[in-house]
Amino acid sequence: MSDTPTIIEMQHIRKVYIMGTQQVEALKDINIQVKKGEYVAFMGPSGSGKSTLMNIIGCLDTPTSGRYFLNQKDVSQMNEDELAEVRNKEIGFVFQTFNLLPRMNALDNVALPLIYAGYKKSERIARAMQALENVGLADRAHHKPNELSGGQRQRVAIARALVNNPSILLADEPTGNLDSKTSYEIMELFNQIHAQGNTIIMVTHEDDIASYAERIVRLRDGLIESDLPNPQKVRLP
Repeated sequence: MSDTPTIIEMQHIRKVYIMGTQQVEALKDINIQVKKGEYVAFMGPSGSGKSTLMNIIGCLDTPTSGRYFLNQKDVSQMNEDELAEVRNKEIGFVFQTFNLLPRMNALDNVALPLIYAGYKKSERIARAMQALENVGLADRAHHKPNELSGGQRQRVAIARALVNNPSILLADEPTGNLDSKTSYEIMELFNQIHAQGNTIIMVTHEDDIASYAERIVRLRDGLIESDLPNPQKVRLP
């Protein structure tokens, strides 16, 4: 993959939180590269720094020190408005809790990022419908979240994350609220998304979910403990 462009480069990333009179060093000295089209899992115990690292990659938080380049742009120096634009254009988010708006149907939930991106209504509907079709849910477009199963809600969330054609798909414990059978269905969907050339970064504490990634980065106490290819990757049938 030496000729593949680097999509994420982090240099000496440190993150310190002030908790009352105490300083908590969530990330100590993180150096990592992710190339376009990679599928990476971040693992580690609670408090290891994996969620903080995910939040910095997703431009939801900024490092205390160090440099973070996303598609060769130094986002560690950006202001809040610039970060919001990067989040909307470059990054698709999938959360454990789905984060769907309960009063809106699946189609409108998926179309939401396109409103912020400035697309006109007809194009928003067409793109959102295509995204739902890509995750096998075109027939549920007009159902609200409470009319969908957990697995269907996560598929809607994945469609919403992909509707803007982002550079990276970030998934934070994407199967955390799902039963085992549905979890594997969602992970097969991630495999299909990766096979289409998408870059995926996932946080998980479950080894069987991490086994779908082609590279596993383990964190402990704010440092990278190991960063290794996954020879046992679960592949598409």
